[in-house]
Amino acid sequence: MLRLLNLELQKLLLNKTSKILIFISFILPFFIILLSSLKINVFGFFTLELGELGIFNFPIIWHLTTFFAAQFKFFFAIVVVSMIGNEYSNKTIKQNLIDGLSKKEFILSKFYTITFFSLVSTLLICLLSLCIGLYYSSYTEASIILRETEFLLAYFIKLIGFFSLCLFFGILAKRSAFALAFLFILFILEWITFGLITWKFNAVIAEKTQNFFPLKSMHKLIDQPFQRIAMSKFPDKENLVYDYAVHWHEIVIVMGWTALFVFLSYRLLKHRDL
Repeated sequence: MLRLLNLELQKLLLNKTSKILIFISFILPFFIILLSSLKINVFGFFTLELGELGIFNFPIIWHLTTFFAAQFKFFFAIVVVSMIGNEYSNKTIKQNLIDGLSKKEFILSKFYTITFFSLVSTLLICLLSLCIGLYYSSYTEASIILRETEFLLAYFIKLIGFFSLCLFFGILAKRSAFALAFLFILFILEWITFGLITWKFNAVIAEKTQNFFPLKSMHKLIDQPFQRIAMSKFPDKENLVYDYAVHWHEIVIVMGWTALFVFLSYRLLKHRDL
């Protein structure tokens, strides 16, 4: 595993564009720190500091930071599809196979790289959330600090699932632009299917079905935290109550899609004439 991972990392670090995109994908989450220290002047009457509103308290901080950090995953998605596109355009995939690398090892090297960067990103968000939380949070008990850290697991699974989808599209299309276009097409198809099911049956069945779609299931792992924040500010409002928790069945669905995308990538490459 380490040999395959090291081989892939060397390829990425030798590519200037990949290095820039990887740097951007890791540095962008630090804008959450800027958000936490942002002071907004309200018509000159008073200054509003977001960090003082309680939204960075434990345990909600885990939910907030993982949700926002997940919005930056598209930058590393470009790296994933690019590393596949470059293999074809530079003919390095043929050279790797000639040098003794099997097609299975080729796919595994990509998946190990995806897992590695997803893990690094998760650890970074964990450290970032811990620092912001310890600075702003009113709660310092270990039991409260560690509560809801399952959002970190959801974030990790979400990244691996999304990047595995990008890997499959990269293998399928052979070109980075086409692979990214397939992502957009899949997004549109999911919503068209949702609309058709709603029209044919009802919105409840459509929503339950939509939760099994690839992109939607990944999105559902970490729901938006804004309604939760509103709940904490207006606890008596029943209409603000909603289920924001990370559920095991949602993790299983995404892990299932991840396994399928990796398997399809391997099958596609195995039967393709290079």
